[in-house]
Amino acid sequence: MNETKSYDISKHRVLEAFRRVKANKGAAGVDNESLEEFEQNLKNNLYKEASC
Repeated sequence: MNETKSYDISKHRVLEAFRRVKANKGAAGVDNESLEEFEQNLKNNLYKEASC
């Protein structure tokens, strides 16, 4: 755990969670961004490295 992230979650788990949402045709969140829009910048949207 560090100052920028409350929980240590692996990239693999984050990607698997996204795949499940996509397979389930998840709805847009409060920002109304669609899965297609989110996926255009998937690397930065899913997991940002902490710069320590």
